Amino acid sequence: MKRSVSMFWFTAPALLVIVCFFVYPIALTVQMSFTDFKGVGASEFIGLDNYERFLNRSRYLNAVWTTLKFTFIVVAAQTLLGLMFAALLHRMPAIRNFCRAVLFTPAMMSFVIVGYVWQFIYSPYSGGLNALLTAVGLEGLTRGWLGDPNTALYAIAFTHVWMFVGYTTAIFLVGFASIPQDIEEAGRLDGASSWQRFRHLELPLLASSFTVNIILSTVGTLKTFELPFIMTRGGPDRATNTLSLEIVNNLFGSYKFGFASSLSIIMLFIVVAVAMIQNAYLRRQEQNA
Repeated sequence: MKRSVSMFWFTAPALLVIVCFFVYPIALTVQMSFTDFKGVGASEFIGLDNYERFLNRSRYLNAVWTTLKFTFIVVAAQTLLGLMFAALLHRMPAIRNFCRAVLFTPAMMSFVIVGYVWQFIYSPYSGGLNALLTAVGLEGLTRGWLGDPNTALYAIAFTHVWMFVGYTTAIFLVGFASIPQDIEEAGRLDGASSWQRFRHLELPLLASSFTVNIILSTVGTLKTFELPFIMTRGGPDRATNTLSLEIVNNLFGSYKFGFASSLSIIMLFIVVAVAMIQNAYLRRQEQNA
């Protein structure tokens, strides 16, 4: 009994922080989502009107689809590239630390700086990407990357991957380091090539690294706001308009606090649902590996 009381007092500060800065804000947001609150003055209870508006307006459903599409592109590319870089660096210990630092550097930069730098790179007139394509004789591929609805989302996704692929690589490198040397040595003695060792020995043992990477990348990307806001403001033609942008626009642009709260709750449900489904599937894959 005394031990339980002691444990409670040790955890009480953390529980207080969680309640004040996590539970209470969510409860307040849920309550506000059923009102027409505009940030000032009194609010009126309107029931499920905000949620009905979300379901009845294609604009918001398209924002959800854009968010899911963007997340899939980023998570798939970031995971594959991170795995590739980690596998290469695992086999090149002489330059591993230097390359890991280089890959990790973009993640330490401000979203604002990264957004404006890549906005300049994608510029149709003075941007480095079009200049490079012209210099190598691929002028037909030049375009306004952020001004074309067919390429804008992919351009921002590439920037996001460039910024955070170092995180993914670092996690995979930890997974490679945890693989027992005896297993790799046994593979070499059996005459397995580097690709065969990777495919049949290392890849199954990286299951936990896949779980961590995919869940963290998915949750972070679903909530993404900074790069689409800085680089395109959700355009062109709402091609990069994510659910986070809709929340911010309704909150600070239209002062529809109640409706923005309902969008926030919907985003919370989407993030939790996707994370739970992924976690259940990936944990099952770990057990089967």
